[in-house]
Amino acid sequence: MQITKTDLPGVLILTPKRFGDARGFFSEVYNRKTLLDHGIDIEFVQDNHSLSVDVGVLRGLHYQTPPHAQDKLVRVGAGRIFDVAVDIRRGSPSYGKWIGVELSADNGKQLLIPKGFLHGFVTYEPSTEVLYKCSDVYAPDCDGAVHYADPEIGIDWSIETNKVILSDKDASAPFMADFESPFRYEE
Repeated sequence: MQITKTDLPGVLILTPKRFGDARGFFSEVYNRKTLLDHGIDIEFVQDNHSLSVDVGVLRGLHYQTPPHAQDKLVRVGAGRIFDVAVDIRRGSPSYGKWIGVELSADNGKQLLIPKGFLHGFVTYEPSTEVLYKCSDVYAPDCDGAVHYADPEIGIDWSIETNKVILSDKDASAPFMADFESPFRYEE
């Protein structure tokens, strides 16, 4: 597995090896020992699978507060997305900064997003399936969001944001100026 650092400390791109022939390919997308060998000690306890039927479905920017904060390992089983992580750890040198990575069924890349980061994605192809592992269970009382089009963050989604398809929760999410992060930066 190839592991690539991003400009946001802790946010990593994981690219599993693929072994292919005329039938298709095989890929080991998760192996706890392999990650431990690379210094990544996260125990995942929940797997999620979402289907977005249309191009332009935008989900995010989401987080889950302590005591149920989540690390996430995100990949695409079908289709293509632009996946985004935003640092919301108070006191972090990269607070409010974001990175985006194209994840697709074709490229096989995965994005590891630690606790203390917002997460969101927009679909670039119809019938896109996103699969992700979480280090804690979903807890509705700890669930939160920040507005996807916050100018303070300035994410370039590479799609017309006035045409994205949103949930009511995401459309009415607060902006960073009205948000107090529950996460603190620890060196």
